[in-house]
Amino acid sequence: MPESAAATPGLRARIEAHLHRQWFGPATPMRRGVGACLRPLSWAVARAASRRRQAIAQARDLPRPPGAPQVVIVGNLIVGGTGKTPLLIALANALGQRGWRVGIIARGHRAAGAANAPMLLTEQSSALDAGDEPVLIARRTGCPVAVGHDRAGALRLITDRTDCNLVLSDDGLQHLALRRDLELAVFDARGAGNGACLPEGPLREPLASALLMDAVVLNGDQTSAPVAHSRLFRFGVRPAAVIRLDDRHSWSFEAFTRQIGSETIDAVAGIGAPERFFSMLTSAGLRIRPHALSDHAPIDPAWLATLPARWLIMTEKDAVKCEGFDAGLRARCVALRIEAEVPAAMLDWLEVRLRG
Repeated sequence: MPESAAATPGLRARIEAHLHRQWFGPATPMRRGVGACLRPLSWAVARAASRRRQAIAQARDLPRPPGAPQVVIVGNLIVGGTGKTPLLIALANALGQRGWRVGIIARGHRAAGAANAPMLLTEQSSALDAGDEPVLIARRTGCPVAVGHDRAGALRLITDRTDCNLVLSDDGLQHLALRRDLELAVFDARGAGNGACLPEGPLREPLASALLMDAVVLNGDQTSAPVAHSRLFRFGVRPAAVIRLDDRHSWSFEAFTRQIGSETIDAVAGIGAPERFFSMLTSAGLRIRPHALSDHAPIDPAWLATLPARWLIMTEKDAVKCEGFDAGLRARCVALRIEAEVPAAMLDWLEVRLRG
């Protein structure tokens, strides 16, 4: 069965896992050889990215259009998940509590509608049309969310249709046409991997670009900064709740782990760094059978139903793709809700910068 149905981890997931080992694993003779073959392409990517970064820096000097909202990009320099989505959700909620009228824009990966004209999400928007992350963000924040491969168009749409005075962009650091006031580069414990640009390494642009960002934000107390930036912040991510997909019950994470005990459960993750999700579960003492899908992969309900465990646990991002599934299957499925804890110092700094 093809991976479009996500009946198995699929070819794409295996390729992603191989690349992650190449980029983030220890340097072996074979990996050094592969890297040497890919290096000319990486140099070309780095040169193009550096020229784009110069153009972005020049555009930031242009005055903001009158009445336009300020734009903060929360993004990655590396491919794959670093925890930026939970960070963005936490920032949107915290800044909203401080009086900002927050809107959010996102690309809408693998979304049928996002490749066309930008669209504003509604309560009826599905992950198929708008993308899994935008739907999750909209539900967790209550903020207006616009999606589109054309991020500048998404920004125009949310500016025209809402009264937002602050827009957070879920990634988009490398999107030349997207106007921005502040740029935040998020890293996790993997750092910059082998430090090379795609395809030899995981970087979308040279690591030196991080020095041009307004701040570097590190996911985790033990994460080392990959660059010596003058403005560093840290945030933590914690498991907050476990929610049954049929909405009939929820537990604290601790209560759920006590209930499961020594029972083995199946764990499904279609995110950029599925090993982080699996590690969070095993660190809490849960016994799991991991099923790593490619990032944003659809989930086939027939495949999901074949998993043998009584309980199937997944990320919230995966859960929004299961809304039309059979009620009996949804009753077996639970989603782990995670929350980012943002330091007050970071929020204070953001407000100072935004208020000029």
